[in-house]
Amino acid sequence: METVVFPSDEKSTETHDFIIEETSVEHVFYINEICKETLLSAAVRGTGISGRPPELLAKKMKEGEAVIAFTPDGKWAGFAFISSWENGRYVSNSGLIVAPEFRHTGLAKKIKRKVFELSRKKYPEAFIFSLTTGLAVMKMNHELGFEPVTYAELPKDEQFWENCKSCINCPILVSKERKNCLCTAMLYNPKER
Repeated sequence: METVVFPSDEKSTETHDFIIEETSVEHVFYINEICKETLLSAAVRGTGISGRPPELLAKKMKEGEAVIAFTPDGKWAGFAFISSWENGRYVSNSGLIVAPEFRHTGLAKKIKRKVFELSRKKYPEAFIFSLTTGLAVMKMNHELGFEPVTYAELPKDEQFWENCKSCINCPILVSKERKNCLCTAMLYNPKER
């Protein structure tokens, strides 16, 4: 398991250091907190955030297909995970969530980079994609080399699209026959880098 300690680039007088590591079975303990915060964040933002069942996130953690962030004293601070589609041709970076008290500290960007690196390590030839309604995530994706794409360039896998059903914007996606939604689709093409 790889562990990295990142100093915060927070602008306030209070600073935070974070430990960001690939997950393992020991991190399953944090599932309920992560799921709860994801649902609360979706409600507060009023925008699309797909919820994921705790069982799926536990599986991702056990398989090392997620990253988790903590403060040095062990307090949960953030999370994100990856999923592969179409036999590893595509990999999604999903579920980026930061605990409210650690937002605006630069942690989201560090988690995003770490989950991107995990995707590249596990699936070096895959197209990596992200769907988001958030400008901050779009900017992070762009810095990593993602480009906006049409939904036609995303996986055709039905299970992938099933994940959108828990999003508040799913009726829009369905009414547009999966050709677009409020989320911006962004793709990293390893062959162009």
